[in-house]
Amino acid sequence: MRPIRFFFSGTLFYFLLFNSVLKAQTITILQQDKPTSIRGLSVVDDKTAWISGSKGYIAKTSDGGKTWNWQQIKGYEKSDFRDIEAFDDKEAVIMSSGTPSFILKTSDGGQTWQEKYRKTDTTYFLDAMDFADNRHGYILGDPINNKFLLLETKDGGETWNESNNGPEALSGEAAFAASGTCLRVSDKGAIYIASGGKSARLISLQPGKSEWQYSNLPIIHGQSSEGAFSLSIEQNQGIIIGGDYANDKKTDSVAVLHTERPVPAFTLPRKGPAGFQSCIEHIKSGIFLSTGTPGSNLTTDAGRTWKQIDSTSFNVCRKAKHGKLVLLAGNGGKIAILNL
Repeated sequence: MRPIRFFFSGTLFYFLLFNSVLKAQTITILQQDKPTSIRGLSVVDDKTAWISGSKGYIAKTSDGGKTWNWQQIKGYEKSDFRDIEAFDDKEAVIMSSGTPSFILKTSDGGQTWQEKYRKTDTTYFLDAMDFADNRHGYILGDPINNKFLLLETKDGGETWNESNNGPEALSGEAAFAASGTCLRVSDKGAIYIASGGKSARLISLQPGKSEWQYSNLPIIHGQSSEGAFSLSIEQNQGIIIGGDYANDKKTDSVAVLHTERPVPAFTLPRKGPAGFQSCIEHIKSGIFLSTGTPGSNLTTDAGRTWKQIDSTSFNVCRKAKHGKLVLLAGNGGKIAILNL
């Protein structure tokens, strides 16, 4: 009887711990009602974070999100800055989607911005940006001539060059410029891409390799509004999320668990997020936050089960590179904090 009692005691303890962790997580709106849709978010540490959005808007906080310094970049009032990468409180790179495509950089905290890349060709559409470190980064763009566009910088965003080794794209396959997280680059240089549209795939390139790896995902796809939108890969394990943004309450096949070793494998969670999710972020061991237009969801068991913790619409969520601060952002200049 003692082993049985121990089993039930352990199960009850885990259940109570699981629920207490979930109940402790709340999302608080810090500010809203700005004329911009935010999809770019980069949290440097527990004090410094940057956001970027439509109509040429960017903002920066130096006090953990309590106050924000907003600006509409002169000359770029029509640009949709879908992603931003900040290195500290002075240096940041922003990327615009649409035509023309721009990449801008500041080295003085946003007082001035220098144009580092411009493309007026309508076939160019930039989706996401990520860096392995402060020097080496990539920008992913929609396919051109059946290959995903991949721009690379090795000098912190000062110069950008098109890679000759962009991954192959299937007919009707694309990437979503929804939260800047359909592209992830590890600190060791591994590149991961989540695709959608007619196909939903995980596309990856390991350091020192020249051949891309392609894996089909059990995430809803087939329509232009469906597929994988975001991924978070940590130590050869991760979670990929998405769904159908045109039917954002649909819960079927919106998340998948990824295991890379000994071979790539994908499994569906026992209980998934409550609808379409456009961004996922690793918070700490076993805990991931995802968000989308129908609300935000949390898992404390590495993606096996999810619970909705908030019903507010957001586009993106990011954790501090150096710290614990977790912020979310969305339409109408909405910015919020996850209370851990």
